[in-house]
Amino acid sequence: MFESLKQLAIQQLMSKMASNSLGETATQEAASEGANGIMDILKAKVAGGNMDEVKALFSGGNLENNSAFAEAKAKMAETLQAKGMSAEEAEAEAANTTPDVINSLKDKFESKDEADADFNLDALTNMLPSGAADLLNKAGGVGNILNQAKNLFGK
Repeated sequence: MFESLKQLAIQQLMSKMASNSLGETATQEAASEGANGIMDILKAKVAGGNMDEVKALFSGGNLENNSAFAEAKAKMAETLQAKGMSAEEAEAEAANTTPDVINSLKDKFESKDEADADFNLDALTNMLPSGAADLLNKAGGVGNILNQAKNLFGK
């Protein structure tokens, strides 16, 4: 699932950033690095026991009030700036692209389509670095936390 989420994020970023000031190669690199950054942020939130932030991110709440979203947007701006955009342009591009990426991921988690059945919050445990699942089990159980998230999305 992790690889599927990353590929979806890359596709969404490439689509949204097609007309930016970077060349095609730099845009492709930025999309890939930006998607990796978003996935790293999600993994860190889950591994750190901040499943509530991840649930909120994918539950349709106000993205601007979500720290995971803020981190993803900042990471995207940083990536774009490293590829050659000015700080102002990179921030504007990140503000335009990051919500669409998060919403496309959210749509996969909320989908009732059989083709999207693998996209569920239980599968987020696959995103945990080794050993993190043990820490979460000690903190109340990964299964319990993820079952609560699953119930939130009706899966």
